[in-house]
Amino acid sequence: MNELKDYMDKIRPLFDKGGKLHAFRSLYDGMETFLFVPNTTPKTGVHIHDAIDSKRIMSIVVISLLPALLFGMYNTGYQHYLAAGQLDGSSFLDLFLYGLFAVMPKILVSYIVGLGIEFAWAQMKGEEIQEGYLVSGILIPMIIPVTCPLWALAVAVAFAVIFAKEIFGGTGMNIFNVALVTRAFLFFSYPSVMSGDGVWIARDYLLGFGYDLPDSFTQATPLAMAAQGADIPYSISDMVLGFIPGSIGETSVVAIALGAVILLWTGIASWKTMAGVFAGGILTAMVFSATGSTPLAWYEHIILGGFCFGAVFMATDPVTSARTETGKYIFGFLVGAVAIVIRVMNPGYPEGMMLAILLMNMFAPTIDYCVVSRNISKRKKRLTENKE
Repeated sequence: MNELKDYMDKIRPLFDKGGKLHAFRSLYDGMETFLFVPNTTPKTGVHIHDAIDSKRIMSIVVISLLPALLFGMYNTGYQHYLAAGQLDGSSFLDLFLYGLFAVMPKILVSYIVGLGIEFAWAQMKGEEIQEGYLVSGILIPMIIPVTCPLWALAVAVAFAVIFAKEIFGGTGMNIFNVALVTRAFLFFSYPSVMSGDGVWIARDYLLGFGYDLPDSFTQATPLAMAAQGADIPYSISDMVLGFIPGSIGETSVVAIALGAVILLWTGIASWKTMAGVFAGGILTAMVFSATGSTPLAWYEHIILGGFCFGAVFMATDPVTSARTETGKYIFGFLVGAVAIVIRVMNPGYPEGMMLAILLMNMFAPTIDYCVVSRNISKRKKRLTENKE
């Protein structure tokens, strides 16, 4: 690492003002601060520092996403070979490699388009490349169907980065979760590519892996089956482990739980927000199940779809969620409750987590404002009582 640091210091003059590569200063800063902790300090004002910066935070979040991503790759191959009737003769490596070659192009498109826009925007404004897209870039491929066309993904990423992030001022200033805006754009602009009925249709040969499927083959996600009144042909263990159709990173509760442990152990995500989401979702699902308003048991609402993934990785986004400690409970509870309400009350949209989080993103500042105002009022009242 010392050699790499020496090399970065050596080429720094090329990127400084007046250097031959000054036009790429933002790219150099982004790479240097990603590899090494910056040694610059503020010169004015009062600041509080800790041992971790935002790039290190983003890196830990990416690490926490790896279990769900890797399982999603395997499950992509598993569902494909199962549908083709060739599962028995296939090895773990066959399944994983098929999923790897199916998912990797989406990750590449997400990062190339998103980071390309971030780089161009930073150069235009003469600022450093912001690190927030390090997480969004991997989240986006994990919350879309594996058959989503790359061109549609590229258009959605460009829209989300420009209109949900950069226009608001970049990382830390955006109101809405960028990854969910990407999914919402796809859902409302290209609903056919987001339909659960076609999630596992895969007729292409990927570097020799896989088998051709008949034209008439379709397979809905469990939530779509329930919305259509059909029986779900999957066991509870399949739902928990993740051997079911669905978006790439959202099927395995176990893999998501591993990511949650990493986030909570490192203190990156708020357990209060997570607890609020599950409390709101479980309570609302129990009410609907008790009244016979849903064919699913309350626990099936929690383990199916993107509920667990949204609770762990989306609702806990520190930028777009509530920031006060009490507000985190309220924000999380409302996300979980609204997600189940949308699922049950809107049969045309069996998954509700995306819309619930985006809706509560709008109200997160209001929640914090109300919490702070209440605390101020209580302190004023206590001060008045003490004077008396």
